Amino acid sequence: MTTSTEPEGAPPAAKGTKREANRKRSSEQGEGGQGGAGSSGGGGWQKRKKEVFIYGNYKNYYGYRIDRNVGEDPRLEAFKKQWFENKDCLDIGCNQGLVTIGLAMKFNCRSILGVDIDSGLIETAKWNLRRIMRQDKVATKNVKAQELSDSPSQSSPGEVASELSNGNRHQDLFKIVSFRRENFVESMDGCSEQYDTILCLSVTKWIHLNWGDDGLVTLFVKIWRLLRPGGVFIMEPQPWSSYKNNRLVSEVAKENFNTICIYPETFREILLDKIGFRSVELIADRLVGTVSGFNRPIEVYHK
Repeated sequence: MTTSTEPEGAPPAAKGTKREANRKRSSEQGEGGQGGAGSSGGGGWQKRKKEVFIYGNYKNYYGYRIDRNVGEDPRLEAFKKQWFENKDCLDIGCNQGLVTIGLAMKFNCRSILGVDIDSGLIETAKWNLRRIMRQDKVATKNVKAQELSDSPSQSSPGEVASELSNGNRHQDLFKIVSFRRENFVESMDGCSEQYDTILCLSVTKWIHLNWGDDGLVTLFVKIWRLLRPGGVFIMEPQPWSSYKNNRLVSEVAKENFNTICIYPETFREILLDKIGFRSVELIADRLVGTVSGFNRPIEVYHK
């Protein structure tokens, strides 16, 4: 195990031919593989296998995390505007991009990039961005048209069209929000200070199970290097009990689980004493509107 705060390059690959084979097969999910559809070469029917998400790359993650009666992800309510407004932001493990887009819309980020290891989720995130932009434009025009129709003043058709075209409530999200398929802990290349705020929400467990202690330390060091002075790192770590529930998701996860020496309750000490963050604050212990099992604390570290 390596606990140095300056790991060289990427975390070491799993050792042994068997472990390498397991990682190679499982990596198809990160490339958008189907990961579970059975087929029979003889034209017969084969039972469809249950899809396994070894990186936590669930296809309907927000659907079972957030209470159906809640319109907005409760985590957005816990965040402070000054962490995002006119800031360059990075969302690690963005899944389908709904939190990424929500942050841009609510807090007016200067820019925000969402990265995820699953190419299929990245494509869905881009689709969600297009869908939300269309819905927002339609809703804005409907509201503006109603306001103009209720106005006592007379407007020419040209003036009405101009009002509608300039009536977007939000900036052009396509200029602010972007998504990219990326294995964040793959390398330490290009780690210059370029972000004001970095989020890592319910991702640490999956990096830990797939890349072990070295992968986790690489995650923390890379985040530190990417943050500008005074930057903010927002982390939502999963508890050790959650690791136990997912330790059998793959052979790699099983082996890493048995060799982990850095436990979630020690993350704060590592980030402050070894990585170099100057302070931390707990902004949410329990989130209203979150389904049971996802009431995780959110920690904010300041560089």
